[in-house]
Amino acid sequence: MTVLPADGLSLAAEFPDPSHDQWQSLVEGVLRRSGKEVTGTAAEEALSTALEDGLTARPLYTSADASADPGLPGFAPFTRGSTATGSTTGGWDVRQRHALADPVRLNEAVLGDLENGVTSLWLSVGGPGGVPVSGLGRALEGVYLDLAPVALDAGADPGPAVRELLGLYETRGIAKEAVRGSLGVDPLGQAARTGAEPELGPAAHWARLCSREYPGLRSLAVDALPYHEAGGSAAEELGLSLATGVAYLRELTTSGLSVQEACAQLEFRYAATADQFLTIAKLRAARRLWARVAEVCGAPGAGAQRQHAVTSSVMMTRRDPWVNMLRTTLACLGAGVGGAESVTVLPFDHALGLPDAFARRIARNTSTILMEESHLARVIDPAGGSWYVERLTDELAAAAWSFFQEVERAGGQAAALRSGMVRERLAATWAARSKDLARRKEPVTGVSEFPALDERPVEREAVPAAPSGGGLPEVRRDQAFETLRARSDAHLAATGSRPKVFIAALGPASVHTGRASFAANLFLSGGIEPVHEPASVDASTAAAAFTASGATIACLCSTDTLYGEQAEAVASALRAAGAEQIFLAGRPGKYTGADVHVFAGCDVVAVLSSELDRMGVA
Repeated sequence: MTVLPADGLSLAAEFPDPSHDQWQSLVEGVLRRSGKEVTGTAAEEALSTALEDGLTARPLYTSADASADPGLPGFAPFTRGSTATGSTTGGWDVRQRHALADPVRLNEAVLGDLENGVTSLWLSVGGPGGVPVSGLGRALEGVYLDLAPVALDAGADPGPAVRELLGLYETRGIAKEAVRGSLGVDPLGQAARTGAEPELGPAAHWARLCSREYPGLRSLAVDALPYHEAGGSAAEELGLSLATGVAYLRELTTSGLSVQEACAQLEFRYAATADQFLTIAKLRAARRLWARVAEVCGAPGAGAQRQHAVTSSVMMTRRDPWVNMLRTTLACLGAGVGGAESVTVLPFDHALGLPDAFARRIARNTSTILMEESHLARVIDPAGGSWYVERLTDELAAAAWSFFQEVERAGGQAAALRSGMVRERLAATWAARSKDLARRKEPVTGVSEFPALDERPVEREAVPAAPSGGGLPEVRRDQAFETLRARSDAHLAATGSRPKVFIAALGPASVHTGRASFAANLFLSGGIEPVHEPASVDASTAAAAFTASGATIACLCSTDTLYGEQAEAVASALRAAGAEQIFLAGRPGKYTGADVHVFAGCDVVAVLSSELDRMGVA
């Protein structure tokens, strides 16, 4: 859209439209000054970022990248939203998760949340950490069940919890048409988590009951979190959710429901990550894909997917957990902008155990601030029309549909889980991502980047462990570095000090600061304490400084020029002083004297794990 001033003339009238070739030529010039001689499309590719699923984020998008008409909100293919008004009338549903076994404590937490902004409850019932079925009534005492929807997470046998909840509605005089929420029945999701054989018959029973008697209550959850938490990519998460949804449609229509009635019984649950653009595109693509499924099944108007977005547990860290507040804020932003009807923000201390009242307050207030102060809910599909978001939505939908077809050719979701196909595919994806994490190509703030060894640990009440079984694993981005840090902690507890590395910086600070900071940050991520005192050394002072540091290893840090002039002599002095291993910050070159080179893109986890092994740090 061209903005015209009062006189009607375009402000850009005297400026010619730049061409793509002109922009590319400017990029070539910038890259040339940084030492990269690339031309043409190679210049653009040098600035591109590879994503999972074979996707690429390019540095520039133009109108040529615009997708086909995404439609209008509330109309097929529902890319822009499942309803015509989106979340503009009251914002998205702020759904807080609770997993407390004590009904009294759970009741206090629930009432506190509802009084301070939460609009629905997601309750773990039965099983490890969940409130007992018999305590559900006490847990919901004082809750206006006609105003606060309840979503259940009742594990592999949801029947008792479902009957208890429906009984509470009846005894409290709640009209059936006023009941809202989700029973959370998800046999295929439970099969993914536990490895048990799914039984779809009971799910069909509850779906028929809700369809006949509880028009506002959805019976089945299509939970894609187990696949995300096992290391799956966005396209794999979407593809497996489609396969699960199709399996439920087959079961429900066979049991007597129409396609439209069956679709109305499903609520889809997806992970929201700190990559806000990918989260937005994933939710938009999910709605488009499910609309296509409904269309193929003969009910195109039934494809308005209801979505529940949950901030990713994979991205949550145990070290420096306060940074999790930033991650969940970005994830919540992506979920809200992406059009999820319900959003659950996990508390920042989720990875440490049961959240405290402060963590729950921050979690619920994240949604409140984004809606009430940033006004994100006042615009329907605010990212719509962005060439990048539209293109990413298209490409992600295509990749997810391809994987969905692969699962269907394998016999469907249950067969793919049973055969191990899903496990193998997700494991391969996580293995590739783990390499990027180990090389810090995907940095984790507070863990692999800018860690603080002296931080005070945050302690929380432990969550009861779930029984181990044959289900999909649960992964975390921080797990490799967490293992290294745990070894350092154990060494500190046993000896009173952490393993140390002496930073042997050559030349003035103006030349060595960059690599010295890089090296210190790298060693800190593995729990090895850097000692950088004095600020600079040479062959005559290195030995005394190393001895005073109390370290057993050293790392040379400077420019390539000074490495050529001083590295060998300084390394010899360090070895004479007892250095057992000498590192050098920089890629291998003509200079000599170092045992190991550390540089941007090296396998940090492998280097530090090997060094801790050599140092005898268990």
